[in-house]
Amino acid sequence: MLTTATRSTRPLPISLRPAEEAYDYESFRARLAEPAILADAVAVRIFRAPLLAVPTGGARRGGYMSFDLLPLAVGTRDLLAGRPGFPDLRVRWSADHDACHTVEWGDPAPRRWEDDALRGRFYGYSEDAIAAFLRGHPQTPSSVTSDSCSPTAS
Repeated sequence: MLTTATRSTRPLPISLRPAEEAYDYESFRARLAEPAILADAVAVRIFRAPLLAVPTGGARRGGYMSFDLLPLAVGTRDLLAGRPGFPDLRVRWSADHDACHTVEWGDPAPRRWEDDALRGRFYGYSEDAIAAFLRGHPQTPSSVTSDSCSPTAS
């Protein structure tokens, strides 16, 4: 267990880089209905892995990034604060069971158990990208009652 005396004072391994450096830049560019919003996107580099933070704009009403460690989520939120296209930044429990925290921005997203096409439009994906996703994934079951790994998150 780390005590205050042994806790590291090194800065978190997070930095912002040009969007084009993100591993998933091309994937987002291909799926977005309005790829011009990527002009305000940034790559969030955690350790050595740069992942794309896509801003709101046009049809895209919100966005998020998932993290396994709370300090990384908080650090990312702090780096995105004040940037165009990243309004109302917040750290929440993740609905994804592979991660426990998310940084979200923009309008609150539709719940995970709502229509997948509705969620795709909320995130600004093209109709072709949404149709391709729906062909490869069964619809989210309507019996799901929680969108978080925390039983108390709302």
